[in-house]
Amino acid sequence: MTASLKYDPSAAWKLLPEGGVARLTPALEAARAEVLADIELFETGGEVPAAKVPLDAGFINLPQQLLDELDSNGDGSQLAQIEATATMLRDEVDRVVSLGIGGSYMGARALFEALCHPWHNELSRDARGGVPRIYFEGNNVDSDVQRALLTMLPSDAAAAKNVTDRWATVVISKSGGTLETAISFRLFRQALENYYGAGSDEVKRYIVPVTGDVGKLRNITSEQGYAASYPIPDGVGGRFSIFTAVGLLPAAILGIDIRELLRGAVDMTECFRSAAAGSNPVLDYTAVCHAFENRGATIRVLSTWGKRLEAAGLWYDQLLSESLGKTSDDGEYKGATPITGVNTRDLHSRGQQHQEGRLDKLITNVIVKSANSEPLAVPHFESDLDDLNRYSNKTVADVLSAAIQGTNQAYADANRPTADLVLPTLNAHTLGQFFQMLMLATVLEGRLIGINPYGQPGVEAYKKNTMALLAK
Repeated sequence: MTASLKYDPSAAWKLLPEGGVARLTPALEAARAEVLADIELFETGGEVPAAKVPLDAGFINLPQQLLDELDSNGDGSQLAQIEATATMLRDEVDRVVSLGIGGSYMGARALFEALCHPWHNELSRDARGGVPRIYFEGNNVDSDVQRALLTMLPSDAAAAKNVTDRWATVVISKSGGTLETAISFRLFRQALENYYGAGSDEVKRYIVPVTGDVGKLRNITSEQGYAASYPIPDGVGGRFSIFTAVGLLPAAILGIDIRELLRGAVDMTECFRSAAAGSNPVLDYTAVCHAFENRGATIRVLSTWGKRLEAAGLWYDQLLSESLGKTSDDGEYKGATPITGVNTRDLHSRGQQHQEGRLDKLITNVIVKSANSEPLAVPHFESDLDDLNRYSNKTVADVLSAAIQGTNQAYADANRPTADLVLPTLNAHTLGQFFQMLMLATVLEGRLIGINPYGQPGVEAYKKNTMALLAK
């Protein structure tokens, strides 16, 4: 299986000793075999060794399982039900507040920014094709911001009859106990109940929980009788949950083709399983990252060329940090530090450091080969005081392409390692490949360096301290 997404690390390989990457191949193959064995162990319910607890490998085959269930159960499948709820919300409300933190919102936000109109929320309902505006909250404890959003939402009950004044909330939390999201849900639930009437049919339809089978949010869902709710399956950690209802429901509400998103993920998984090093983006990306980390490149810059993938980079920041930023059994601190850059913007901020600063960075350029709209041309003016008429036969896309090539050449001249991750275009299928590639690569690297990539024990410390202080 060949993925349409391409990973080209040739510029970075030139900076390694001859045969350096090839020497990694046996270890990579062993790590891949371990990841594949993890899948089988997870799915057969075998005894998991203590060093592998938790074993949250459920995300890997989940896209195929959801598509298979769609084929076998049709309208009764989870995927069809998600689409039905999304259609109902698109038809009946004009604003959706999505509540969640970490993996419970970062994937959905990445899909929104990558695949929807860049000024989606500013468009009229007609221009949005009936797709609701969306707001992401529950990811912080900032009273001013939450109050501002609550003030923006319609609150006069007389207006609730008009679709343009109706709003809903999707609340996403596996346990329901994550403080930021739980407090936000109380606030927005109260606002919804005040608007539509507590216990009303509208409240039951327009609050849609995505949560685990057990927990506080599941208990609230049962008590309140919300019409639709969706599970976060066991064995899928938050940062790996983009292909569960966590990411699929907000995406479907936004009119994104979630079936194509899943098909892209399936294609990347098959490529990971079967393709050899050199034509396998997961293996090749992991090899280059590992090789350069061993040479001191402990900072990984995901450099997105264009603005629409910035949130995807922030999604990856969490994925890498929580998965690999851990201490190994022998007491060694592990894990590279991720940084998201947006170029050409950040060439005017971090660019100097990347060009002439410490030799501790590996830069991965994320490049979209074809724009989704006709590139803007540089205008010609009779008065050429800005000296730009010489570029009036160029487009903005030409300028971006020249900037990519010029920057990579500058880095190469300074022996700065770079690699290119090229998406043919931005659509649901290529984004499915992109997210699955990075999740698989992260898990693969964890097995390669002897770190359990699942779980995030360090995150729990701040939660315990916060709760103890609040209890006083």
